[in-house]
Amino acid sequence: MGTNIKVYSLNTVVVGTGAAGFNAADRLYSLGQRDIAIVTEGLNMGTSRNTGSDKQTYYKLTLAGDTPDSVYEMAKTLFDGGSMHGDIALVEAALSGRCFYRLADIGVPFPHNRHGEYVGYKTDHDPRQRATSAGPLTSCYMTERLQQQVMDKNIKIFDGYQVIGILTNRDKTQSVGLLTLNLNALDNEDERYVAFNCTNIIYATGGPAGMYGASVYPTSQTGSTGIALEAGARGRNLTESQYGIASIKFRWNLSGTYQQVLPRYISTDKDGNDEREFLWDYFNEAGKLLDAVFLKGYQWPFDPRKIENFGSSLIDILVYNETVIKGRRVFLDYTKNPGTNNRDEELDFSLLGEEAYEYLEKSGALFGTPIERLAHMNQPAIDLYKDNGIDLAVEYLEIAVCAQHNNGGLGGNIWWESNLKHFFPVGEVNGSHGVYRPGGSALNSGQVGGLRAAEFIAARYKENPMALDGFINLTADQIKEKIELGKKFMRDKGRISNVMDIRYNIGRRMDIAGAHIRSLEGARQGVKEAKKMLLSLGDMTSISSLAELPHAYKNYDLLLTQYIYLSAIGDYIEKGGKSRGSYLVYDENGILPVEGLPDKFRFSLDEGQLSSMIQEVIYKEGKVYFEWDKVRPIPRGDDWFENVWNDHRRGAIFD
Repeated sequence: MGTNIKVYSLNTVVVGTGAAGFNAADRLYSLGQRDIAIVTEGLNMGTSRNTGSDKQTYYKLTLAGDTPDSVYEMAKTLFDGGSMHGDIALVEAALSGRCFYRLADIGVPFPHNRHGEYVGYKTDHDPRQRATSAGPLTSCYMTERLQQQVMDKNIKIFDGYQVIGILTNRDKTQSVGLLTLNLNALDNEDERYVAFNCTNIIYATGGPAGMYGASVYPTSQTGSTGIALEAGARGRNLTESQYGIASIKFRWNLSGTYQQVLPRYISTDKDGNDEREFLWDYFNEAGKLLDAVFLKGYQWPFDPRKIENFGSSLIDILVYNETVIKGRRVFLDYTKNPGTNNRDEELDFSLLGEEAYEYLEKSGALFGTPIERLAHMNQPAIDLYKDNGIDLAVEYLEIAVCAQHNNGGLGGNIWWESNLKHFFPVGEVNGSHGVYRPGGSALNSGQVGGLRAAEFIAARYKENPMALDGFINLTADQIKEKIELGKKFMRDKGRISNVMDIRYNIGRRMDIAGAHIRSLEGARQGVKEAKKMLLSLGDMTSISSLAELPHAYKNYDLLLTQYIYLSAIGDYIEKGGKSRGSYLVYDENGILPVEGLPDKFRFSLDEGQLSSMIQEVIYKEGKVYFEWDKVRPIPRGDDWFENVWNDHRRGAIFD
């Protein structure tokens, strides 16, 4: 290869240091496999450590009160979201209690009453009250406590190693290792690249956040989905993501009380001039406008079913129209009431509908300005922004409709193993969920997935990695190809950099063609542009120093991801797919959400014609292929105790 490569050999490498990755490593160690390590770009990076919301939800089986619930009922809730396999839904439901109690036991401060009941509340797409929360930073607490478990066990962590390639056998049916960029030694040619020869990979890299411009993912989260698809792992439900209104200077979901206190929505030109309360141009009654803003707190994700009749998701469309179509900026103003010109003007609360009025009345908040109501109802919501340099009492909060979560991702079976054997995607990178999912179910899925992968590896994949000579012979060409790409990126280092310009281009393309407003024409154009840039990336990239080499490699992954995701969106629309989940699909024969909007917003709702199908995506030799599979039903298995006991003792459950 002409380059020295240090190789570490292990049974299992876990990639990623979020809640899913730490949990997987901790579980595997506890199951007896000690020949493991964690590889991460940065210990403190990622979504679960650095994100949250007004009340960040964790979804689990009902564990309080007299409301009937069962594993099957929870599985049915997950399954009924559409385009989700029933056996996977059953696993996520069956293990939710075990995983939740584990988190509580290690110190995640989920609240319980004096009798020990973990009471819940109702969340999005939830027929029970299965949701719980440890506050705005639930996933952060999870990550910190799980990290402590890993530290206590002295599990090796390779911090500052960016995965740039998944290494496989010759026919791409099994993973055999990883190639990483050593961010700690970029200037040293002999230490720049490090390989891992491993029997198993648990891949906990999170969602493909970096391919979006408007994103509420933390800036440290970019994703590494593309290189897994490149290696032969199948994609599943790549079309299904979640979007919603969020602040962009400090990235945070604007759900809950941030909306329920009824802030003003204003837009300005690029320079902050020409201020207008633009929602009033489209709502025909003040009461409907106020109710839509209020309901955005409950109904935070964009949902095309909540557009008509001045529904809450009409606001997302109007914000997108101002920012992306008109090129203006949009802000929330908490200092004045909607429809007023100064801070002293009161809001006429009698205009509110019954639900909004009753909520604010019970909260003792039928008074003052939005910031005064927010201080009364949720002072920590104000403090959060103040701690991040934004004083809502005196300044406007800039917003956009942002990518928030990928329901789809890499496919896996009921043990979270990909079609690429020995490769286990867990957490958000795993595409276990379908069109709709209850709020907080992703956190449960990440914990369940890590446990399942660990159990299977401990039971069936204990073997040592291959001999070093065999590993080098098998992977030399794959490693060389990745290093050659790096040489292209570095060929003229010292020139004016365009790495972040390329990243901006990627994000802008996704915001236009692959976010919550979609069309067949837009997807096709996006695919064409992404593929052209992908093929020329090595030649067109200029880096100013070796410090930018990681960003150049990341651009490759993001472009590859984008090309495949936009291809999947195009295929969905070509198959007759319409507006569903958290996106609107243009339909020339559809309805316009409200008069005054451009025709590009015409849409018709999906009637469930594809909700019993799952789109599987295969990337091979530069082309994208699709298969549509029927969802597997929720199993009704043999529950006779003696039979289950016998299968468990014999290890037949892993067959």
